[in-house]
Amino acid sequence: MHKQMFNPVARELEMVEGNLNRTIDSEVELLNQASMHLVKAGGKRLRPAFALLAARFFLNNLEEVVPLATALELTHLASLVHDDVIDNSTLRRGTYTVMHQWGNRASINAGNYIFARALTLSASYKRRDVLEVLADASMRICEGEIFQMRSSYNVNVGLKNYLRRIERKTALLISVSCKLGAMVGKANPVQIRALELYGYYLGMAFQVTDDILDFVADEGILGKPTGSDIKQGVITLPAIYALHHSPDKEELKELLASPLACVSSSDRILDIILDSDGVEYAYWVTDHFACKARRQLDYLPDQPVKETLFEIADFISAREY
Repeated sequence: MHKQMFNPVARELEMVEGNLNRTIDSEVELLNQASMHLVKAGGKRLRPAFALLAARFFLNNLEEVVPLATALELTHLASLVHDDVIDNSTLRRGTYTVMHQWGNRASINAGNYIFARALTLSASYKRRDVLEVLADASMRICEGEIFQMRSSYNVNVGLKNYLRRIERKTALLISVSCKLGAMVGKANPVQIRALELYGYYLGMAFQVTDDILDFVADEGILGKPTGSDIKQGVITLPAIYALHHSPDKEELKELLASPLACVSSSDRILDIILDSDGVEYAYWVTDHFACKARRQLDYLPDQPVKETLFEIADFISAREY
């Protein structure tokens, strides 16, 4: 995502970056190394950015939102460390994963440590509602991982299962980031709900696009190998479309149901899916969610940040990384 889109909160995002470096401060050197490795790998910092942008509607001074924004990024980072263990991933954001560098046991502990740090920061607000929203989201993210594990190599997964998976995987934390930013900014209930739904629909669009990019992106830009979802048996929207509409759907079912074929015949699988209009259908779904996100902005005050959120929704559909 273009960094200039976050210009209205650029100063505060720099503060978040500093906080991330300071917050990872364990007396156990291995935890420090593993945790800092992930922080230094960078990332889009979407969750803190959305919390800050949401609060910008209601606050001129965003410094009080910075600890929350930091906690949201730490929650996201903790989930990534655990994801990489589950997926046995070697690369993330173009660098070696914590799992690859330090192994599974250190990774699980680093993820738990980072998440505990996030809860400590959230507790500094002394607001039960803030902690409840973050804790509930964290539980549902864990449930999403189980949904994904159980649907691997399952060629009978439908659209409903897929949407539930990506809701838990991505949309939920972006939605919660917008909601919590509005809550800390003391927005009214209608405004909080509008920002929560904006984040939800935007997160859904973002993840569908992410799944498209696994088929069509340049590996150098994406920072991970294309086709990695297929090789891990993760059946995303373009594949679901092809399983229903491709002339070669019976062959595709056989290949996707086999862990061995998902690796050895990944090129053939990609060809069938790309020839099926599955990617074009997925782009249509992305546009659908982005449009729903834009509609939620009608309920929000006419502040300059509103235009920024419009631009972000427009960009999501067309992004290449």
